[in-house]
Amino acid sequence: MTTTNKYKFVTSLLILFQTVCVIPYAYAKEKEKENPKQRLSAAEQRKLDYFFYEGLKLKNAEKFDSSFEMFRHCLEIDSTSSAALFELSSYYIQLNRPEKAVALMKKTIAYTPDNQEYRSTLATLLFNLGMFGEAAEEYEILTGISPEKPELNYFLAESYTRMGEIEKAIDTYNALENVVGMHEALSMEKYQLYMTLEQPEKAFSELKKLADKFPMESRYPIILGDLYLQQNDNNQALKYYNKAREMDPESPYYPVSMANYYEKTGQGDSAKQQINSALVNERLDVNTKLNILARYIVQLQRSKQDIDGASALFQTLLEQHPDESRLKLAYGEYLATQGKFDEARFQYQLVTESEPENISAWQQLLRLSLRTENMDEVIHICKKCQEIFPDAMEFHFYMGIAYYQKKEYQTTIEIYTSAIPLIPAENTALISDFYGQIGDTYFKIKETDKAFNAYEEALKYNDKSITVLNNYAYYLSLLKKDLTKAERMSALCIKMDPDNATYIDTYAWIFFVQGNYPLAKIYIEQALSKDRTNSAELIDHYGDILYMSGEKEKAVEQWKKAKELGKKTATLDRKIAEKTYFEETEDEILNNMDENTNETE
Repeated sequence: MTTTNKYKFVTSLLILFQTVCVIPYAYAKEKEKENPKQRLSAAEQRKLDYFFYEGLKLKNAEKFDSSFEMFRHCLEIDSTSSAALFELSSYYIQLNRPEKAVALMKKTIAYTPDNQEYRSTLATLLFNLGMFGEAAEEYEILTGISPEKPELNYFLAESYTRMGEIEKAIDTYNALENVVGMHEALSMEKYQLYMTLEQPEKAFSELKKLADKFPMESRYPIILGDLYLQQNDNNQALKYYNKAREMDPESPYYPVSMANYYEKTGQGDSAKQQINSALVNERLDVNTKLNILARYIVQLQRSKQDIDGASALFQTLLEQHPDESRLKLAYGEYLATQGKFDEARFQYQLVTESEPENISAWQQLLRLSLRTENMDEVIHICKKCQEIFPDAMEFHFYMGIAYYQKKEYQTTIEIYTSAIPLIPAENTALISDFYGQIGDTYFKIKETDKAFNAYEEALKYNDKSITVLNNYAYYLSLLKKDLTKAERMSALCIKMDPDNATYIDTYAWIFFVQGNYPLAKIYIEQALSKDRTNSAELIDHYGDILYMSGEKEKAVEQWKKAKELGKKTATLDRKIAEKTYFEETEDEILNNMDENTNETE
């Protein structure tokens, strides 16, 4: 679990616990005390109780709009109701209005300062919003009340770390260690913090204390060796590796670290022997073995050595773990990178046959089919996956792509149109993508009004869809229609992605169509400077712009270059032969239009 995901996970659990379990209890406790902020009559209290518990009931029934209104009614009755304030705060988190959520949580704490659950939620919210100073203040209060709760000390230390208060963070980890005892994770945290303070002796001292505390655990000398190796102290690293081997000659981690040591000291053959030793070690888990093998393959690629030997290592692992799907998928990916597509497909199919609900296997099989441009296979995979994974819209999307590539445009439109009602209403970006694909396809069959209507629908759902904005703008420019709108949309694309040569080319072409050749030239040359694909269409555009700018000889040079790069049209041949600019025909535009447009990925 990454650090970011770890925080999200902890936060989600904390909020879930408080919302489901704590609030009714806290609300009941709140009623036990006379509220110093606002006295309620018995009738008002009954009304407040009704709206609050009705709000909880509606929330549990996932009728969130109605639930939200119930809690708002609670505040109309009693503006100091901490439980109602808390509930509303959680809604504003979901509505992506964190500043409102924080304000309500602070009111909650002001009215019930002794409620640790509320304060803990506020602290977590502040932490996740990056307000580490305020989060630390809340965690300081919480740890003062409940020093025995390790998670509070942990987040206090993390808050200090994010603030740059490294010494305070170390002190907090020490306090936490006094509660839970010496632990590898805590020692590693303190190691990193001491290294940040450029105090390596104290850093290594933390880990040495850990190793001394658990003298029979060979992993700790290995960790020390790894860290010394990172610091380029190879002698100290080897010393600790040897110590680990004396403690446990069969340690599964020893050969991994020694392989790194040998690689760093230029002993490639010895490194390979250690890797082989690690891969056949039955005490080492499959994930670690896959990581070792992946790192080894990268090393071979960097040193430009023959990596065919990696296949033998994969075979060794497959013999050890014949039912391990992750291993088959990794082997398939390796084979695909070597251009061995049939062998890669076989590995993926083994998984789809033994585990038909393994979506990762189907996705890799689909990517391979797209990579090899086998559109019939793409369609077959997508149809099968629509049965197994009816809610996975990617298979509808790529089936549409496949039919588009097969030039079965009407089928493409039918697929996307029928899929849109299946997309969850809140997934507006995906709905926009599907409408964008419909627009591109309608333009391909010369139904431009329907194409533009589809683009308008796409932008209703996502007005920042860069793909739709670019394609819409480019097609308007080709038709010399609504150029002001085209210029505005194209400019927005460049603002969002200023280094994209395709988007800049579209912008240049709009100025060309408007007759603003100086600006067109500035932007087409900017596009050329950022182009990494040697786009023949872009070069052809450059020639057209140069010609209209009065640089006719240079224009012909660019047209010739576009032809050399693969563009083949009668108009291009005529421009070169007659050394004069001619507009492309409508059919030529349609055949080449994908050069200046992007398909949604």
